[in-house]
Amino acid sequence: MRSVFSLQKIKSLAVLFAVLAATVSLTACNTIEGAGRDIERAGEEIQEATN
Repeated sequence: MRSVFSLQKIKSLAVLFAVLAATVSLTACNTIEGAGRDIERAGEEIQEATN
């Protein structure tokens, strides 16, 4: 009996999943870095305002 998923299809799906995971991971890193800069700037503004 032939399986529904051939080895080639499974490999293609694995590569697609890996690319999607890498894309999401890199996007999250950039978002977190940007948020960190924003929080740092806000903290600096608060410090300047209290001086």
